[in-house]
Amino acid sequence: MVNNGKQNIPLWRDDRFWRIALQVLVIVIVVSVFALLGGNLTRNLRQTGSNFGFDFLNTSAGFNILDSLIPYNPSDPYSRVLLAGLLNSLRVMFFGIILTTILGITIGLARFSDNWLLRQLSFIYVEMVRNTPLLLQLVFWYGVFVQLPPVKESLRVLNSIFLSKQGIFMPWPSGIQGIIGLGVLIICAIAAFIMWKKRTKVIVEKGESGQSQLITLVMIGAIALLTLTVGLNWQRPIFNPTTNNIEGGLRLTIEFTTLLVGLVVYTAAYIAEIVRSGIQSVPKGQWEAARSLGLKSSLVMQLVVFPQALRVIIPPLNSQYLNLAKNSSLAIAVAYADVYNVANTTFNQTGRAIEVMLIIMGTYLSINLLISLGMNQLNRTVQLRER
Repeated sequence: MVNNGKQNIPLWRDDRFWRIALQVLVIVIVVSVFALLGGNLTRNLRQTGSNFGFDFLNTSAGFNILDSLIPYNPSDPYSRVLLAGLLNSLRVMFFGIILTTILGITIGLARFSDNWLLRQLSFIYVEMVRNTPLLLQLVFWYGVFVQLPPVKESLRVLNSIFLSKQGIFMPWPSGIQGIIGLGVLIICAIAAFIMWKKRTKVIVEKGESGQSQLITLVMIGAIALLTLTVGLNWQRPIFNPTTNNIEGGLRLTIEFTTLLVGLVVYTAAYIAEIVRSGIQSVPKGQWEAARSLGLKSSLVMQLVVFPQALRVIIPPLNSQYLNLAKNSSLAIAVAYADVYNVANTTFNQTGRAIEVMLIIMGTYLSINLLISLGMNQLNRTVQLRER
């Protein structure tokens, strides 16, 4: 039968109908499975005399944590202690991602160094770290830090950094001046990045020396250095013999330092391999063409090779950031009060296994989705665009 010049296709032979029907069927099956599991959970809770709900979050926690970015005491509700644990986790993830990126890229670039010893040391580091379990490394680092001397005999670095069993104390910006100084440093970093990109474009596309941009970068660096030295109102830690304690500055607990160092050292080994493979993916012709222009090895890597390697590096780099975020839950092994450790104590005290696990799952899922979103946006900016 012909209608308006087109042949009517029976539904059972229409591919579009079956594609939609199969998707609807999958949705119905998934909803049915979740409904079945939810009904089973409700019946089991009813038989044990329990009710599903999050009302326990408003009751007093009754336990203390040693490390918290916000004021907290045991009389506060569970919601407060879970928030403190979440902030602790975010602190480890934030600084972990920054430090592991710097260390991983450095080690990855060292694999291409002209220095034989540096190449071999980077190779040994990668192989040793990647082939030992992260939990074992965390225990090792914890054993190293707990061997630090007591406060009275603490190790001092430049009379400004104290290493002791009570923690690691270091200078830290303070007051309004410190906040303003940090803002200036952030502005300098953004300006330096924009100017570096502009200089790279001028050198590669126009064949110019980029001398004016280099002078601007030096001026930005001088401003940043001046801000670092006198503009942040550094508060140095000082040992008080009266109280036998170290006062002032920033204190990093042994547990936080152990977790941060362990995650950074472990993840950086994988990032180094990602960087190495990304650089090796750049065709040799690009290397030879850059050298034929008279560029030094450092400029060849900085201006030609590494920007192209980013297209290969960033996708697997996202996976390593996600692994770092999830591996931070091993904080329980070194008694650091992250969100998983705090939630585990909450579950043991309240017996609300389902509710607590849902909170943990939702927390890590949200964090990882945000990391993936940011990395996907970054990946789009470095990919080649067809004209």
